[in-house]
Amino acid sequence: MPLVILLVIVLVVFLIGLSIYNGLIRKKNNVKNTLSTIDVMLKKRHDLIPNLVESVKKYMEHERGTLTDIVKLRSQIIEGNDLSDTDRMKLESQLSSRLSGLKINVENYPDLKANENFIQLQDSLNEVEAQLSAARRTYNASVLDYNNALEVFPSSIFAKNMNLKPATFIEIPKEERKTPSVKDLFNE
Repeated sequence: MPLVILLVIVLVVFLIGLSIYNGLIRKKNNVKNTLSTIDVMLKKRHDLIPNLVESVKKYMEHERGTLTDIVKLRSQIIEGNDLSDTDRMKLESQLSSRLSGLKINVENYPDLKANENFIQLQDSLNEVEAQLSAARRTYNASVLDYNNALEVFPSSIFAKNMNLKPATFIEIPKEERKTPSVKDLFNE
């Protein structure tokens, strides 16, 4: 009888350990999956950028610096296979800022705003940006869940033995955290 009780206890401990181990693996894979979703959205955005830039070029001769920055950042991201996730996300944030600047500059060109191709590209870019924002929120939620699992007992013991490291959140650059002045927008 004591042997049966001991076997049941060992089996229960084993099943709990197995459950914790599998939970950590699922959370780690969920972080990878959500990051992959962001990559898909970024790829869509990168595919749209050349078309958008070509549509805008003829109208925006003196804003060529903004367009050059957008193309340069896109190239750095696409060619940067050895970039860390953190460095890639920083470049993506810079690209987002430049694209926002492009949208503001476009307001000065009524012919461009009326161009059907440009409107379609702008709408597509806006849709991708909204999907990208949602994917980033999902990623950060997955990172929170994963990092919590790495730190709470008893899964922290398993995580340490599995050599799992915390994932990095996607953060907004300081300049994008500032509240825009509506007054300044109307005075431009």
